[in-house]
Amino acid sequence: MRTFVDELLAHGRNTPGRVALSTPEGDLGYGELAHRIEALTARLVEREAGPERVCAIAVDRGADAVVAMAAVLRAGAAFLTLDVEQPPARLAALVTSGGAELLLTTQGSAERLALPIPGEPLLIGPPAGAAAPRAHDTLPVTPDALAYVSHTSGTTGEPSAVLVEHRGLDSYLRFVARDYGLGADTVALQVAPLGYDASIRDTFAPLLAGGRLVLVPRSRLLRPEGFAAAVREHGVNTLLSVTPSFLTHLAAQPNAAELLAGIRLAVSSGESLRPFLTAGGRPLIDGSLVNQYGPTECTMTSTRHPVPTVPELGADVVGRPIDGVVVRLLDPDLAPVADGEAGEVYIGGVGVARGYRGRPARTAERFVPDPLGPPGARLYRTGDLAAAGPDGLRYLGRIDRQVKIRGYRVDPAEVESALLTHQDVTGAVVTAATDPQGRVYLVAHVTGDLEEVKDAALRTHLGRTLPPYLMPRRFDRLAELPTNRSGKADRRALAEAGGAR
Repeated sequence: MRTFVDELLAHGRNTPGRVALSTPEGDLGYGELAHRIEALTARLVEREAGPERVCAIAVDRGADAVVAMAAVLRAGAAFLTLDVEQPPARLAALVTSGGAELLLTTQGSAERLALPIPGEPLLIGPPAGAAAPRAHDTLPVTPDALAYVSHTSGTTGEPSAVLVEHRGLDSYLRFVARDYGLGADTVALQVAPLGYDASIRDTFAPLLAGGRLVLVPRSRLLRPEGFAAAVREHGVNTLLSVTPSFLTHLAAQPNAAELLAGIRLAVSSGESLRPFLTAGGRPLIDGSLVNQYGPTECTMTSTRHPVPTVPELGADVVGRPIDGVVVRLLDPDLAPVADGEAGEVYIGGVGVARGYRGRPARTAERFVPDPLGPPGARLYRTGDLAAAGPDGLRYLGRIDRQVKIRGYRVDPAEVESALLTHQDVTGAVVTAATDPQGRVYLVAHVTGDLEEVKDAALRTHLGRTLPPYLMPRRFDRLAELPTNRSGKADRRALAEAGGAR
C-alpha cells in the first residue's frame, strides 16, 4: 500500500525548498527532511528492522523524533515513542510491555535511561554527506502490518500496549488532512507530548498535507504567554491536539482572546469539551473548533463534531463517525438501543486496533464480534455511554465513572459544567469520596477568584440548575488543577487528595 510516508517523501521531491519543520535550531525543508528519513531508513534496514518489529524511539521533542517515526514506518517496522521526561522505570515498563526489540535514541539518553532492550541502540542525528542512500530493499507495507504501539491505562491504571495497524493509521491521517482542509498554508503547533498517540496526529497530518510543523519545548507551551509567543512567532494557525483542560486554562487568562488570535482551526479531544463551552469559551476561537472523540484502541479518533459559533450547552456533542468508522450504541445484550436512549458505545471499522499485546483475555473482553456486521467484523467496547441525537452522538460519560448518590446514578461531569457557569470559577473537577459511614458524596475541586465566594454561594448557584443529590458536600479551592503528562485533569490525584481529608 502507498502510505502517508510515501506522500511526505513525494513533497521532498516536488517541493524540496518548502519548510516542513520549524524548530529552535532553525527550519528544515521537505527535501532535507526526506533526505534524513531515507538515510535513517537505510540504517534501520541494516539492523533488520522490518514487519512486526517494534522500534522504541527515545529522543527529545524535535526533528529527530519526526525523522525516526517516519523512517521506522518506511522500513516496514512499527514505532513506540517514549516521553523521555518520564521516569526511567516507567519507560522500562513501557518498552517491555510494548515488545520493543530495537532502540533509536541519542548517546546521552541511552546512558541515562538504560532501557531493557537487547542489542546496541541505533544512535540518530543529522546524516553525514549530501546523498542519502535509498532503502530499495524495504518490503511493501501491507494494510494489516503493525504501524505503532501506544499505551493506555484504561480504568485499571496498568498500562496496556495497544497494537495499531497501518490501515487504521493511514486512513485516519488522510481523513484529518482532507476533512479539516489542511494544506500547504497550514502552520500547525505540536502540542501533545511524545509517547501519547495524539502526537502522531500532531506530527504527521500537517506534513501529509504539505504544511509546516512547529516544534518548540513543551515546557514553553504550558505557560500561556509562552504558548502565545510561539503562535505569534511562527504564524501558527492550526492546533490539532489541545485538551479541554488546556483550552479552559487559556480561557481563564485576562488576555484569552489575544492568546488564541490567529487560530483558524482548533481540534480538541481527550476530555469533555462541554465545561469549556459552558464557561463561554467558544467566542475565543474565531476559526473552526472541532470536538473529537475516540479511544487509543480505535486509532485516536472515531467521531467529530464541528462546534457552531452558538454551541449546544445542554449536551456533550461529539458528533458523527469519521470515514471508515462504525459506531453502535448497544444494550448489555448487544442489541441496539432506540434513538435518544443511552447505550454503551461500541466502535468498529477501519480504525479498530489489533488488540493488546500479550493480554489475550483483556483483548477478548474489549474487542468483540460485531453482531450487526459482516463475518469477521469486530467492535471495540469503550465503556462509554452515549445517546443518538439530531447532531450525532451525545456523550453521557464513563460507565465506570458514574456513581450512585442516594440511589441516583450521577455523572460528575454534569456538576462540573454547572460550576463553570459561575462567573468566578475558572476550573472545576468533581470526584466521589466515601465517608466513615460508607456513604458516597461529591467533592468539587475548583479554581478561580473565590476568596470572597462562600460555599453557600456556590451551592445557591448550583441549586438553580441541579437537583439536591448532585450537590457537592465539600468545595476544595485550589490555585490550579493538577494535570497529567497528556494535559488532562489528573482526576486520580484529586480523588486521592479529596478522599484523604
